[in-house]
Amino acid sequence: MKTTVLVSRLVLGFIYLVFGLDHFFRFIPYQPPLHPGAAGAFKAGLMAAGYFYPMQKVIQILGGLSLLTNRWAPLGAVLLFPISLNVLLFHTLLAPEGWAMGVVLIVPNLLLAVGWWKYYKSIFVFKAAV
Repeated sequence: MKTTVLVSRLVLGFIYLVFGLDHFFRFIPYQPPLHPGAAGAFKAGLMAAGYFYPMQKVIQILGGLSLLTNRWAPLGAVLLFPISLNVLLFHTLLAPEGWAMGVVLIVPNLLLAVGWWKYYKSIFVFKAAV
């Protein structure tokens, strides 16, 4: 399990760091796809808000650095999980042609959750005592 956690941590950290930084520095030459219908409307709404993508990319950079440096890595994985889940759901339900990227992001996140369960189990308390 140690090797699985290490590989998952490094792969996920690298992906999120690179794509987070690319939002600000544009070093990956590509043309983002134009999504028709509900996918396009959803993406346009997030872009129109103005704050969403910069905030998301900062979280990706910090989470990626956390995973790559192994400093607060379980917290970094928790912060990145909703982004991975959203990518999976977006590309499964709204733009199915890109479903593989969602799988590439969610699988390492789930493997980290299993490998780091000892760090997470205390937050899954049915009724917290004060």
